[in-house]
Amino acid sequence: MIVTTRELFKHAYGQYAVGAYNINNLEQTMGLFRGNLDSRAPFIIQLSKGARSYTDKGMLEAMIRAADRIFSDAIFAVHLDHGDEEACMDCIAGGFYSSVMIDASMKPYEDNIATTQRVVKAAHAKGMVVEAELGQLGGVEEHISVSEDQVHLTEPKQAADFVKRSGCDSLACAIGTSHGAYKFSGKQGIHFEIIEAIQKLLPGFPLVMHGSSSVPQSEVDRINAAGGKLKDARGVNPDDFIKAAKLGVTKVNIDTDGRLVWCRVHREHFKEHTDNFDLRPPGKIFMTEYAKYIGEKNRYLGSAGQLDAVRKIVKK
Repeated sequence: MIVTTRELFKHAYGQYAVGAYNINNLEQTMGLFRGNLDSRAPFIIQLSKGARSYTDKGMLEAMIRAADRIFSDAIFAVHLDHGDEEACMDCIAGGFYSSVMIDASMKPYEDNIATTQRVVKAAHAKGMVVEAELGQLGGVEEHISVSEDQVHLTEPKQAADFVKRSGCDSLACAIGTSHGAYKFSGKQGIHFEIIEAIQKLLPGFPLVMHGSSSVPQSEVDRINAAGGKLKDARGVNPDDFIKAAKLGVTKVNIDTDGRLVWCRVHREHFKEHTDNFDLRPPGKIFMTEYAKYIGEKNRYLGSAGQLDAVRKIVKK
């Protein structure tokens, strides 16, 4: 069942965070649905601008529709991740997505507000909800590349003004995380004081944490043992998810970790089975491993076991 993020956030606020997972292909889609149903969790399935152009946006949308029929017990939102204004308007016009993210964070403040306002007006007219971003995360993810000297943490008072004027339904904040596998160095970490300050100014308003993969050392080690060369990769401590959720973070974006699982499975398989040229054997392994990974993330997020409670709300 496809629902809006607003419905999911209403139940999650202050208790747990909903996992937002990016997909690009069939194997990720199957593993994602299996993992969320196995852990009894509501979730958000994200399509990025890059994913929509990887094959064709209609292909991914068709896979999601098929998965919705196959896994009829699932409750999830379909979300455009890091969309520009053109992509947002295309998704709104298409009517399939239940929410979109307009990322105009690289623009001057007033331009960010104006762009977000236009997307909000169009989305709300169709019953869709909008996530916006204020501040800039570092790192690299698809078309997004922000160097360390360009990172700009979200200013709480500005966040309150932005939400009031833009009309967005949730806000992605720059709180110290970054995109990719190399999130922190030294003793850097999440700026919980920023989240807490924003929550005080925007009580009950859903906040979003991007760049939240944990980059497990075990995955990195196995990838490197199978021929990879990932060095000094470090991510978010998964124990921090619940702490952030208690402060109003209702959506946590996790993408890099899923890519690491894909990389590990395929490197190990082809290193051991050097005569194999069939994509299906490693694909089957990946779907199982990806489902396990999703379930583990949901337990850290606190969303595991929440599916039946959410069902009661969305069916009212």
